[in-house]
Amino acid sequence: MKSLLVALSLVAMATPTVAQTEDAKAKAAREAEERLHTDWAWLGRYQQANAAVPAKGAQPRVVFIGDSITQGWFDMVPAFFADNNRFGRGIGGQTTPQMVLRFRQDVIDLKPAVVQIMAGTNDIAGNTGPMTPDQSKANIMTMAELARAHGIRVIVASIPPAANFPWRPGLETADKIAAMNAWLKTYAAQTNSTYADYWTALHDGKALRASLTYDGVHPNKDGYAVMGPVAEAAIRSALAKPAPKAIAR
Repeated sequence: MKSLLVALSLVAMATPTVAQTEDAKAKAAREAEERLHTDWAWLGRYQQANAAVPAKGAQPRVVFIGDSITQGWFDMVPAFFADNNRFGRGIGGQTTPQMVLRFRQDVIDLKPAVVQIMAGTNDIAGNTGPMTPDQSKANIMTMAELARAHGIRVIVASIPPAANFPWRPGLETADKIAAMNAWLKTYAAQTNSTYADYWTALHDGKALRASLTYDGVHPNKDGYAVMGPVAEAAIRSALAKPAPKAIAR
């Protein structure tokens, strides 16, 4: 009887926590659905942060635009960005068309020396509807072309490995990621951009190494520790190249 009472007590204590978690998820889902109709690209996400960016920093400014993998980097490893004049502009769940819409606000207007573009995971997942690889490539080219037109050096980042997407059960992902990464590497070479090969640093076969992720898609702190040197090398390589001639005003 005593054991039963203890067990019931533990269940009672746990229930509010579970309920709170479910309420938070439901609230987030409602907010996300509303935002799709009022601010599809979520331009409001970084407006205040952008307004607070000083006119000039001590070091060359680097902006990281992307999805949840980029957002998680800033959230989990803020020291990578702090005091380095680096700015994380990732938004979880975003696709390349959404990034194109906010590219001027979240990248160009910050006047960086370098931008890293990491995108494609959610295009493959179809988060904002079905997309072909050619459509994803077109959006990445658009962002890179906008950057170069404003004198910004470009880092094209590989899509990190993933054997599957938990939110899209049954979807084949690994080969699609490999094909897109092959194109990204070639595109970087053709446009004198820098290619940041995170896939090679993170993979185990076609999957993200288990010790470097918490869900098979998103890096954990150890994963970002592996990504850090790749990013540092890419930034050095990009800055060593002449800035593109700005042709836009």
